[in-house]
Amino acid sequence: MNKYLRQLFTAVVALFVILGLSSTIIMAVRANALNNDPRNARSLYHQLGAYRGAILASDGTVMAKSEPVNDAFKYLRTYSNGPLYAPVTGFFSINQTADRGLEASRSMLLNGEADSLIWQRAKAMLTGTTNQGASIETSIDPKLQQVAYDQLGTRDGAAVAIEVNTGRILAMVSTPSYDPNKLATHDTKAASQAYNELSAGQNSPLINRATSQLYPPGSTFKTIVASAALETGDYQTDTKIPAGASYTLPGTATQLPNAEAQADGVNGQISLQEAVAWSSNTAFAQLGVKLGASKVSDMATKLGFGSTITIDGTESTGTPMTATASTFPSDPTDDKLALASIGQGDTTATPLQMAMVAQAIANNGKLMQPTLVDRVRAADLTVLSQTKPQTMANAFSEDSADKLTTMMESVVTEANPQLAIDGIKVAAKTGTAQIGTDNSAIDGWAIGFAPADDPQIAVAVLVHNTDVYGSLAAGPIMRAMMQEALQQ
Repeated sequence: MNKYLRQLFTAVVALFVILGLSSTIIMAVRANALNNDPRNARSLYHQLGAYRGAILASDGTVMAKSEPVNDAFKYLRTYSNGPLYAPVTGFFSINQTADRGLEASRSMLLNGEADSLIWQRAKAMLTGTTNQGASIETSIDPKLQQVAYDQLGTRDGAAVAIEVNTGRILAMVSTPSYDPNKLATHDTKAASQAYNELSAGQNSPLINRATSQLYPPGSTFKTIVASAALETGDYQTDTKIPAGASYTLPGTATQLPNAEAQADGVNGQISLQEAVAWSSNTAFAQLGVKLGASKVSDMATKLGFGSTITIDGTESTGTPMTATASTFPSDPTDDKLALASIGQGDTTATPLQMAMVAQAIANNGKLMQPTLVDRVRAADLTVLSQTKPQTMANAFSEDSADKLTTMMESVVTEANPQLAIDGIKVAAKTGTAQIGTDNSAIDGWAIGFAPADDPQIAVAVLVHNTDVYGSLAAGPIMRAMMQEALQQ
């Protein structure tokens, strides 16, 4: 009898172990997958029925919040001035998982499910009150964001502004934009229709052009080649380098010209500073080949090229917000290296990446981690986390940064006086990248920082598929953003 009792006891214990393991797998290991399964209606009601925390601009302006409504979902996500802030907030939808912006990167905090909010959840349970998610306080300056958005208007493009010493993103605009309110509606049919319309095609407004779209950076990339040259110790601002009216790409019959006669230099030579000021293609194509792919690539890598850049969040807070890795070609032939060195060919970058390049030059060669969130607060206003400035890399020396600044100032004082701001020194580099069939269109760029003698703000602007030089398409937008930031 004892034998059978032992066998029965063993069987019962084994069943309990199996039950415990299966419960653990369901509740812990597979919890996220089950919660994110679109067939899980209970999870959908749970998420939409939660009082989701607000997303705020740096001055307290509400960008997104949850409003009580009289339906099965209890709360409706609403976005004030939705298209203006859409690249920052992303969207929270009844039938689409939050996969972009702060709605995704801070989802667990916003919906109150993060581990750091366990005491708030316990308090709500004990008191019978509604569990409220955390609020997210961003670094976005509403006035600067509005200026960038208005300046881009109906054009396809992006603008990014970064606080020089900290890496805080002050503005991040992508156009054309979209209204997240259309996706947040509780009308499932309307939400699905809106998503299908917005997501269709390669030019979808859901794409954040500031972080998720790659463009040839054109002559703005010459700042990286110049920094690589300065770091060798063999070049100064007045060092003469080969230029000329035209340059034959190595191993080809293809002629590379300049856009301005001043970029040709004198007797086939031009100073490094004048090459930057007048954006000499012939000078920088030859300089890139002379330096070699390794030196140019190494500098680009120090400045963030080749790596996905995390802007906000971790796996524990949601789906991290990232910027697509900018690219510089690996082991290019000399003809491709020449083109890559003037920001054409296989060189591509996001507007955020080029804003980071400007920020590093302005910050004595120190590249800062870009951030969007200043702090996170629980519903009782307790600060759960606060972002601190973090250095990504010491890309080049302070001496090189000073010389780059001098050269970028000459871009404004010599070649583009229309970009000057009264009483403020501006350092800039414009870019005009040829795109499309037979190079029939242009990506216009402008990057820079101000004041050049005490840098506060670094800016990058991209206008896609335009028909004028970057100095005319993107330059005025950069200037307007600098003016707005510095007058506050």
